Amino acid sequence: MKFNKAKCKVLHVGQCSPKHNYRLGEEWIESSPEEKDLGVLIDEKLNMSRQCALAARKANRVLSHIKRGVTSRSREVILPLCSALVRPHLEYCVQLWGPQYRRDMELLERGQRRATKLIRGLEHLSCEDRLRELGLFSLEKRRLWGDLIVAFQYLRRACRKAGEGLFMRECSDRTRGNGFKLKEGQFRLDVRKKFFTVGVVRHWNRLPREVVDAPSLVVFKARLDEALGNVV
Repeated sequence: MKFNKAKCKVLHVGQCSPKHNYRLGEEWIESSPEEKDLGVLIDEKLNMSRQCALAARKANRVLSHIKRGVTSRSREVILPLCSALVRPHLEYCVQLWGPQYRRDMELLERGQRRATKLIRGLEHLSCEDRLRELGLFSLEKRRLWGDLIVAFQYLRRACRKAGEGLFMRECSDRTRGNGFKLKEGQFRLDVRKKFFTVGVVRHWNRLPREVVDAPSLVVFKARLDEALGNVV
């Protein structure tokens, strides 16, 4: 198989990287501080702030086109357009680059706030009230919603065997809360707390018993919506 040298770059990840030079055949490959792969921008520090800014910029560009090109401001028109054209940019492959800093989360939330503010009759409401009126979650809650669904699949459904290696069951005789609590680890570095298998544990343990004991994924989603309904 022949490789195109112009499309090959070396990305040195981490501060302790020895930054070796690599060759493709007899030609040296250039190094790069950041590269985009399948629409996701990854830099040498694995800092996703640039990707968050890129996603927000794409969403705002589409939202500007909707604002200029669509005269109707009714809920029936704006909400489907924003759900189909704007929000996918803010959530594309978010399981990989999910924002960790509050400033990046706020940058993404700003796009959804602008979208909901376009709807006629809701301009005077706060962002939280607009989301409740429209039956929507904030993007942060949507990411949590997705993480809890994945955790349910690993722990209770089809991927249960794989989940045994990802999560540790809490051995406790306490009956308060749900009966399927997970063990929360303790780490010296805050970066470990951002991992999916660590960050989702605290939220899973807070779920009511009837949500965790759902007999199927469909039932779990319905009960999870109800449990998170009071928190936008």
